[in-house]
Amino acid sequence: MQDAVMFDSHTDRNTSDGGVQQNAAKAKREFNKLQKRLRRQVGNAIIDYDMIREGDKVMVCLSGGKDSYTMLEILRNLQRNAPVNFSLVAVNLDQKQPGFPEHVLPEYLEGIGVDYHILERDTYSVVKEKTPEGKTTCSLCSRLRRGSLYGYAEEIGATKIALGHHREDILETLFLNMFFGGSLKSMPPKLLSDDGKNIVIRPLAYCREADIAEFSRRMEFPIIPCNLCGSQPNLQRQVVKEMLADWEARHPGRLESMFKAVTNVAPSQLADRELFDFAGLEEKQARMQASRIDFTEL
Repeated sequence: MQDAVMFDSHTDRNTSDGGVQQNAAKAKREFNKLQKRLRRQVGNAIIDYDMIREGDKVMVCLSGGKDSYTMLEILRNLQRNAPVNFSLVAVNLDQKQPGFPEHVLPEYLEGIGVDYHILERDTYSVVKEKTPEGKTTCSLCSRLRRGSLYGYAEEIGATKIALGHHREDILETLFLNMFFGGSLKSMPPKLLSDDGKNIVIRPLAYCREADIAEFSRRMEFPIIPCNLCGSQPNLQRQVVKEMLADWEARHPGRLESMFKAVTNVAPSQLADRELFDFAGLEEKQARMQASRIDFTEL
């Protein structure tokens, strides 16, 4: 009986080990699928919007969050097999937030062998000083951060500035502008700065935030939380984010449909007189009527 018990115990252990191996193999397959999906989506976005060309020096803005880490990793993967040669340089803007772990990003970037720069600008103090009590800091912080990064891109000779905004960021911005700005605009996948000096690209434009979050978790990136804006209560972007998440939960596929709409605009079906010549419709009608063939006369 004792031998039988020992045999059964051994069998259970083998079964348990086999289950662990199967789970590990399944997890690896799922991760490979996720990584391939992100690579494909980033590659398609780069091709569709002609984001990166031969000889480009791409400045990857690395905040320490899941999005920018993922963007850097996917761009590094694509760089090895891309049909064009381009270089990457990671740049982090140290905004001098209290408690910011300054060692994390340098250690990570040196560990993976990526060229990098740490740009030190005390925008934190400026934002805190200029923002009235109870108001959100995002607008001013964003302007200061953007100005610092744009200027630094010129200093290091970067031809493209890569930001880690994903599909949900683009949709959230669309609704924020509609609800609070009275304009129908968002974050384009590729943008020329107002002064014409910088081209901004968003390689993650086609990527779902959930995929990015899972990829970041599996890669175990050393995430650095933002304690300047992320913890603000009643942040309008967070309200819109929750609204979109609720829509997607109630009607799966809605976000995909909305993002498709952003890439499929019909100016004649809106009301912007700068985008469409409504005043010239009568003349267009007359030209079309004049060019018609009257089959009754044939």
